[in-house]
Amino acid sequence: MTEAPARGFSDAEFAARTERAQARMAAEGLDGLLLMTEPELYYFTGFQTLFWQSPTRPWFLFIPASGKPIAVIPEIGAELMRRGWVDDVRTWSAPQPEDDGISLLTELLSPLANRGARLALMKGHETLLRMPLGDWERLMGALPGIEIADATGLLQGLRMVKTQAEIEKLAHICGIGSAAFAAVPEFLHEGMPLDQVFREFRRTAIGMGADNAPYVVGAADQGGYADVISPPTGRPLKKGDVLMLDTGCVWDGYFCDFDRNWAIGHADDAARRAYDVLWRATQAGIDAARPGATCRDLFNAMSVVISELDDSGGDIGRLGHGLGMQLTEQPSHAAFDMTELKENMVLTIEPSLSYGDGLMMVHEENIVVASGQARLLTTRATPELPIV
Repeated sequence: MTEAPARGFSDAEFAARTERAQARMAAEGLDGLLLMTEPELYYFTGFQTLFWQSPTRPWFLFIPASGKPIAVIPEIGAELMRRGWVDDVRTWSAPQPEDDGISLLTELLSPLANRGARLALMKGHETLLRMPLGDWERLMGALPGIEIADATGLLQGLRMVKTQAEIEKLAHICGIGSAAFAAVPEFLHEGMPLDQVFREFRRTAIGMGADNAPYVVGAADQGGYADVISPPTGRPLKKGDVLMLDTGCVWDGYFCDFDRNWAIGHADDAARRAYDVLWRATQAGIDAARPGATCRDLFNAMSVVISELDDSGGDIGRLGHGLGMQLTEQPSHAAFDMTELKENMVLTIEPSLSYGDGLMMVHEENIVVASGQARLLTTRATPELPIV
C-alpha cells in the first residue's frame, strides 16, 4: 500500500470544479443548478457526514451561473459546512415537516422564477429527488415562472473524469482492498462459515486502513455459485467450493469495487476453465480501455472472449462501470452505451459468465484510463484460480 494522501481537497479544487460546471451551464443556457444528493454535495463542497443515512433531513446546494455555491441545509450541519469553502450557508431548524427548507429555497430561487430562468436538476438514470414529492410540488407552486431543465448529463459527465487528487484517493483505497484480498488465504479454511468469512474480511480491510467496508457480497458453492447478492449464511465452506468475495471499501469518501475468487481444497476443470476465460476477458477489457474508445468497444472486446464458454455469446448485460464517490457510477460498459472514454476516467472492468449447471463466475479489476495503456489501480488477480 502507498502512503495515504491528504484527506479532503483544497479550496482551489472545489473552485475549479464549480467553474467547470458553470462553463457547461453557460453552454447549455442554464441559470442555476439545484443539488440534493450526497455525492454532488460532497463533490462541490467537501461536506461529508453519516447523517445522509437518515432520511429525516433534506440537504440542498444551489450553484449559480457565477460565484460560489449556496448551501440550504438543516442547522445541525451548519458548523461542518462552514469549515469548508462555502461562505453562504442558510439554515433552518430541522426536522420541520411543514416547512423543511422550502421557504428558504423559495426566497433563494424567486429571482430566477421572476425572470423565467432555467433551473436544472438531475432527472435521469441513477438519480433521485431527495426530498418529499409534496415539498417539491409546494416549491414549484411558489415558483410559477421557473423552467426546470435536466442536469444529469452535465454533472455525470463532469464527475466521470477524475482529477489527480481524486485518483490518488482511489488508488489508495484500491491498494487497501488489494492488501485485504491478499490476506484472505491467511484466515480462510475449509469448514469456515460464509458469514464469518464476510466479517473477517471487513475487519481485515478496516484494520488495514479502510474507513469502512460497507459493501461485501459474494457466494460459495460446489464448483461455482449462482447468486452473488444474497446475505451470507452460516453454511460452512466445503472442499470443491468456489468462493467469490466482492468488496466496495471506502477511504475519504471514495470507493474501490472489485472481487476475487478462490477454490477450497481443489478446483474442478469447469471452474478452472471459467476462471481462465474470465481472466482473459478482463485483460481484453483493460487493453481496450484507451482514450477515444467507447464503452461499447470495451463490452464487445470482453464479450468476444466470454463467448468461448458462455452460450449467450457474451450478451449478459453490462460488464463494468464508472467508479468514484459511489460504488457504481456512469458510464456502463454495455452495448447501449456509446460514451467515449477520456483520460483520467476511473472504471471497473467486470466480465461475468454462465457455465455448467446454472453456475456463474465474476471477475473485476479497477483501472484509470491513461494516454496509452490503462493503469491498474488494483493488484491484478493471478491468471489461475487460486486454491486455499
